[in-house]
Amino acid sequence: MFVKGFSTLFRAKISDAVAWKDVITAISSIVDEASFNITPDGLNLREMDPSHVAMVEFEWPKSVFDEYVCNEAMKLCVNIREMLRLLRRVRKGGTLELTLAEGKNRLNMRLSDGYLKTFSVPTLEPLSEEVPTPNVTFDVKARVTTSFLRDAVDDASTVSDNIRLEMTKEKLIMRAEGSLGSVSIELEEGSESTLGFEVKKEAKATFSLSYLNDIIKSASQSSSVATVEFSTDMPIKLNFELPNKGKLLYYLAPRIEG
Repeated sequence: MFVKGFSTLFRAKISDAVAWKDVITAISSIVDEASFNITPDGLNLREMDPSHVAMVEFEWPKSVFDEYVCNEAMKLCVNIREMLRLLRRVRKGGTLELTLAEGKNRLNMRLSDGYLKTFSVPTLEPLSEEVPTPNVTFDVKARVTTSFLRDAVDDASTVSDNIRLEMTKEKLIMRAEGSLGSVSIELEEGSESTLGFEVKKEAKATFSLSYLNDIIKSASQSSSVATVEFSTDMPIKLNFELPNKGKLLYYLAPRIEG
């Protein structure tokens, strides 16, 4: 509870503390510091990694929370990795309450999972630069299980640092090749891990496995289904489906082969 005299600017309570930990883990795959836009309708962010190779976009409407209070829009910037470190012992069935008070430069996290624990992280100066939405069109789209994506990048990582994605009307192909050998993973339309293909024209692009590994492994904790979209030698878009109209998506720049 905050000291008397400080009014609450923002308060949100969620009955599934693990869900919050999972989305924070997903965001931390791209950035160390995150600037959340807190509005009366919910919270969101759009951030790029320091190298400007990848972007993450996250949104949770107020309907995700059991209680949600925000009277006016504001920015909340925190060290996301520090927050995750404090949340490392969150257990299934625990509830979490986030509170920010006027005049207090700390975000309080009140966790109840058998007994009460209160953690806090300092708030940071928000970045002034707004990250624009990428203006990219896509020629192919595949809606697949995240377990397939996780297994595919795991297999590819055994032989290479990069992965080549190819898509036709009939199948999605992932290839990796290195000094230790090569791997080819094919996913056909109508298979168990496929929930639908859309192909305007065939496409091929190569991406960094270190980025894809981090993104897919962390985001798959929050989502069981993802939509993959790309065009030849253009960025890939990975949209991980969240409940209650939430949003968790990534853009990753391609590696252009010489």
